[in-house]
Amino acid sequence: MIDIETTVRGVLRDVLGLGDDRVAAFDENTPLFGALPELDSLAVAGVLTEIEDRLGILIEDDEVDGEMLESFGALTRFAAQKVLG
Repeated sequence: MIDIETTVRGVLRDVLGLGDDRVAAFDENTPLFGALPELDSLAVAGVLTEIEDRLGILIEDDEVDGEMLESFGALTRFAAQKVLG
């Protein structure tokens, strides 16, 4: 089974160019959009596209909002809901 949390960490590391130590320290409450300078509006598209590719899901435009990008936990929960249906 896919480890969704590990996958989301890997996407953030690879797309945003974050170090392993930095990404490993993310917890459920770690803020993302607005807190990580690397995660600007252009990077959001890359992150979501890579999550789609790695998890085999489709994220519709109307599903993308500030809440899902607010924290690492929120993004991971969103991805898990998409994978599990």
